[in-house]
Amino acid sequence: MPKKRVLVPIAPGFEELEAVAAIDVLRRAGAHVVTVSVAGTNPIVGRNRIRLMTDLDLPEALEEWGDEWDMVVLPGGPAVAKLAEDEALMGLLKRRIAAGSLTGAICAAPKLLAAAGLDRATAVTNFPGCREDLADFGNYSEDRVVVAGNIVTSRGAGTATEFGLACVGALFGADKQAEIKAQIVG
Repeated sequence: MPKKRVLVPIAPGFEELEAVAAIDVLRRAGAHVVTVSVAGTNPIVGRNRIRLMTDLDLPEALEEWGDEWDMVVLPGGPAVAKLAEDEALMGLLKRRIAAGSLTGAICAAPKLLAAAGLDRATAVTNFPGCREDLADFGNYSEDRVVVAGNIVTSRGAGTATEFGLACVGALFGADKQAEIKAQIVG
């Protein structure tokens, strides 16, 4: 059985903890996580000046796999503005939202889901300072992580590991989520 493939777009100014925690936890679970650069070249510099080498750039990944992703995970931080400007990424997100495909977003990134057409009745959360970005969502929550069908959202860097674990649960099920949680929490 092929590994589940997860796309993680990384742009300059990304929130390092949100990206790396999700990548790490998903890889521990057995996912084939592909990090892609958006609006920058390797290494991509995060908001705290940590440099990350991505696997590919977004056009290369889309050329190789198209829309064939089991999940897309969007880290937050100032990079979200650059992600929003990328037509290929936003097109992919629009198609995923329309198809009900598994997608995760943390911190400021849930606004990309809103821009991609996420139903305003969907339960979501995001970084408290970005609450206005989801003002028209009737089921907004202040929970640390919200799983609503195929959408996983979370508050920010302080919830990054919980977010990664919720993504594992959504992708692989509760048993795998519990297994990975036991490995990293004890």
